[in-house]
Amino acid sequence: MTVTTIAAVREADRVDESLVSAFGAIVGKANVLASFDQRLGYARDRLPFAVFRERAGTLAGAVPRLVVRPANEDEIIRVVQLAGARNTPIIPYGNGSGVLGGAIPLGGEIMLDTRRLDKIVSINPTDAVVTVQAGMNGAEFERQLNEAGYTCGHLPQSIEISTVGGWLACRGGGQASSRYGKIEDIVAGLKAVLPDGAPLEVRPVARRSVGPSIRDLMIGGEGAFGIITEATLRIWKKPEIERGVVLAFPTQQAAWDCARLIMQAELRPAIVRLYDRVESDERTKDIALFKTKPYLAMMMFSGSEPLVTVEQDMALAIAKELGGEIGPDAPFHHWKENRYVAYSQKWHDAGYFNDTIEVTGNWSAIPAMYDAIGNAVRKIHAGVHFGAHWSHVYPEGACQYMTIRLPPMADDVALPIHARLWDAVQELTLDHGGSIAHHHGAGLFRNPWMRRELGAGLNVLQTIKDALDPANLLNPGKLGLRPGPNAKDIRRD
Repeated sequence: MTVTTIAAVREADRVDESLVSAFGAIVGKANVLASFDQRLGYARDRLPFAVFRERAGTLAGAVPRLVVRPANEDEIIRVVQLAGARNTPIIPYGNGSGVLGGAIPLGGEIMLDTRRLDKIVSINPTDAVVTVQAGMNGAEFERQLNEAGYTCGHLPQSIEISTVGGWLACRGGGQASSRYGKIEDIVAGLKAVLPDGAPLEVRPVARRSVGPSIRDLMIGGEGAFGIITEATLRIWKKPEIERGVVLAFPTQQAAWDCARLIMQAELRPAIVRLYDRVESDERTKDIALFKTKPYLAMMMFSGSEPLVTVEQDMALAIAKELGGEIGPDAPFHHWKENRYVAYSQKWHDAGYFNDTIEVTGNWSAIPAMYDAIGNAVRKIHAGVHFGAHWSHVYPEGACQYMTIRLPPMADDVALPIHARLWDAVQELTLDHGGSIAHHHGAGLFRNPWMRRELGAGLNVLQTIKDALDPANLLNPGKLGLRPGPNAKDIRRD
C-alpha cells in the first residue's frame, strides 16, 4: 500500500478560483468552503478504516475540490447543472455519520452539504405524515415532532449526528424497527434532484401500483441516482407508555427462539435486543441471576393501554416457556440512558482498531452463521474481541450486529488483518444466505462483495446509473458501481 500524508496533500493543494466564483454566484460566497482545513473536514465520514488512516496522518480518499452549501431545492438544481457543465462530480453530504465510506471523495469531487435544508415543512395529522427537508438533524426533527405529540419511529444510535436525508440515502434502521419498520417502511414520498438537474417527486400516497418503485431507487441509493431534498414520512402518536423488561435466558437458542416466536405471533415490541455471551457478560457481570441464565435480552413495550399490557403479557408468556426469567432492570435503564452514545471513538483514541459490521440472516440460518463467523474471526487473530447482538428483529430473521476490535499495533500489521476480518464476515454471511448489510448501507467499503450479493441485479443498477448519469457525476464509485476516472482505491493508494 502506498500512502500520501495529509501534510503532502496540503503542500500540493490548489483551489480552482473559477469554480469558487461560479458556485458562489449560486449559493453565495460564504457558502462555498475553499480553505484546505475546511475541505479536509469533508474528506471522510466515520468509516473506521478512514479513521485509522487519519490517525496515522494519511487519507483514505481525497480532499474535495470545494464544499458547496445550497439553501433550497432551486439552488441544488443550479449547482447540479453547473457541475454537469463543468464535468465536476458531486457527493451529497449530510452530517458525515455514515460508517461505510459513502461520503468519501476519491478524487475531483465537490461536496454538496445539505444541512441548510433543515426545517419541517408541514405536519398533516389527518394523513399521519410529516414533510421534512433532507438536511434536518435527526434529533432536532424528533424533538419537534415530540413537541407536537408525535414520533417518526426512526431512532438510530446516530440520531444526534445524522440527517433525515442520510437515513434515506443509506436505507437506515432505527432502534424501534421491530415496531415501526426501517426507514423504507416509513417513507411515504420524497423529492430529489436527478443527475441532469431535473426535479423528481414521488407523491406521498398510501400505496400505488404503477410499476416498480421509483422511491426505492432513491432510498438506499446513497446519492448515486439523485440528491434527496425532501421526504414525507409516516408518523405515530408519541407513546403514552414505555415499559422496559430485562430477561435472562439459559441458552442463546432460547433467546433467539423467543424473539422469533414473539414476532411470528404478530406482537410488535418497540425494542427487542438479544446479546451473545460476550456482550451479555459485559452488561450483567454483577447480577446473580445471570450466573445461571447468562444470556441477556431486553424488550420495551410501548403505546397505550390496554394494548401495552396485553402485548407484554403475551410476549413474557412466550419467554417463560423458553426458560426466560425476568431480571433486575438496571441493564435496560443503562442502555436507554446511553442509547445514542457511540463508543467507537474511545477505542480509536486509545490506539485500538475498532469496527462494527451488521448483517442480516434468517432465523433458520443465524445459529450456524453466528458460529461460523465467530470461529473464523478468532482464528484470524488470537487477540481479537468479537461480540454480537441482535437488535432489529422480524418474523423471518434479524440483524446480527458485531463488534470487532484489534489491540493497538502498527498500522501495516493491523490493516491487513482488518481486511481479512471483513472478508470473513461478509463471505460467511453470504455463504449462509444472509445479506451483507442491514442498515449501515453499502457505501464504498462493501464494494468487493456487492457482485456476489446482487448478482445480475448489480448490472441492472449500473444500467440505470448509466442512463440517468452518463457522465458518472453523482457519487461515483459507490454501491459497487463504476468509479470515476483516476479514482483512488482506498485499500491500495
